[in-house]
Amino acid sequence: MTDGPRQRSSTAGSSKDAAGEESGGGVALKKEIGLVSACGIIVGNIIGSGIFVSPKGVMENASSVGVALFVWIITGVITAIGALCYAELGVTIPKSGGDYSYVKDIFGGLAGFLRLWIAVLVIYPTNQAVIALTFSNYVLQPLFPTCFPPENGLRLLAAVCLLLLTWVNCSSVRWATRVQDMFTAGKLLALGLIIIMGIVQICKGEYYWLEPANAFEPFQEYDVGLIALAFLQGSFAYGGWNFLNYVTEELVDPYVNLPRAIFISIPLVTFVYVFANIAYVTAMSPQELLASNAVAVTFGEKLLGVMSWIMPISVALSTFGGVNGSLFTSSRLFFAGAREGHLPSLLAMIHVKRCTPIPALLFTCLSTLLMLCTSDMYTLINYVGFINYLFYGVTVAGQIVLRYKQPDMHRPIKISLIWPVIYLIFWAFLLIFSLYSEPVVCGIGLAIMLTGVPVYFLGVYWDNKPQCFDAFVNKMTYLGQKFCVVVYPAETSSSGNGEEGEEMKEARSPLSKGDEDNHKSADC
Repeated sequence: MTDGPRQRSSTAGSSKDAAGEESGGGVALKKEIGLVSACGIIVGNIIGSGIFVSPKGVMENASSVGVALFVWIITGVITAIGALCYAELGVTIPKSGGDYSYVKDIFGGLAGFLRLWIAVLVIYPTNQAVIALTFSNYVLQPLFPTCFPPENGLRLLAAVCLLLLTWVNCSSVRWATRVQDMFTAGKLLALGLIIIMGIVQICKGEYYWLEPANAFEPFQEYDVGLIALAFLQGSFAYGGWNFLNYVTEELVDPYVNLPRAIFISIPLVTFVYVFANIAYVTAMSPQELLASNAVAVTFGEKLLGVMSWIMPISVALSTFGGVNGSLFTSSRLFFAGAREGHLPSLLAMIHVKRCTPIPALLFTCLSTLLMLCTSDMYTLINYVGFINYLFYGVTVAGQIVLRYKQPDMHRPIKISLIWPVIYLIFWAFLLIFSLYSEPVVCGIGLAIMLTGVPVYFLGVYWDNKPQCFDAFVNKMTYLGQKFCVVVYPAETSSSGNGEEGEEMKEARSPLSKGDEDNHKSADC
């Protein structure tokens, strides 16, 4: 890891597409993500298995149906406000990497590295492992109707799922986005069926828990702390709303499609979440909903009869699409981090013909497979969930800082500062409550993040490393390039004077001149 010229590029210069246009015959990331696929990435990453399996986290803390629905609506609105802030940042700093890129450019290399560190170390490997295990559980459950599927079988099928989707993502961006579009459409159809069944129930007069007198009848005493926890659970349920910002450079016309996809997707997800929960309570009491381990499956058994198998299949398909979306976006985060000198340079390279970041995808897959071998991944998720949410607020705060640091910077979208302020008030409320309610868990999460500080100073900030170390890294990079057939994508100068472009040529891989020329001649 080096803190080379990429690390020192200015925020203002980030408005250039760092790997978009071809230069001198070099390969570059393809802009193949249109509006439909962009919406599929957002919706597909937000809607995982949670709304099918366990939407009860909000219900059990809200203490009544009415308050629970209110929480779903408010958290959807707050998510939309956060996404609006990210839309401005995404077109102002149009680089892949999402909040990592924004935090690094606004607050400096160390802050950006800590965001990347916690994502690489825990967040994405554990999340992808859990989603893959959920997929394998719902696929194997019909084969073991009277007991739980064997643990080794679950992990093996989850590994197969990860390997298959990694191959798809390595092969073609278009294939990956088509898979995402297809499975996102499938989960929306399944949720549409749930909503339609709920409407049918209401038409039959089955709306007892939706009548105001009953909707706000608490099944346990109201408690401010529990309601705050319900808002926290609701906010986590909308996780993934910022994932499109990780692939900005591969968007067709990002200045138009990034904000447009956000404006379409977040209201759609909010609508689906609210009305799916309304549908659930037309067939189940709050007590039945809380007792169910898979709410959509119980709902299907009550209303769909012989067609109840649709629900577990829908959960499996939803999680399969969720793994694909997470692999696609997280690999771009690691790609962006390597390009900035915060991860090994091999991860910043793309295939000479397919134009996909194969090393970053393989790294993502390998780290997730390692997580499948551990038994503590759920504990790790609890520890770092707080840190993930912390950086949402830091990023939105960065939008305000950037307004004052560079007021004349070109902003294709410029929203009122009242929106980031509203988001930060809500964010601070949940963050303070998290620290108050679970100080040990939050403290451990912070400690895990801070382990990245010495790594940053040793691996990134320290320039004069021993020659033997640099030679070893160069040799490993060379072997990795030969194995994956990858090169650096074509980059344009951030400063506009070509200086960084010259430095980048010097920082390129240790391929021989002939090999590099041959690879650069391959055009995507």
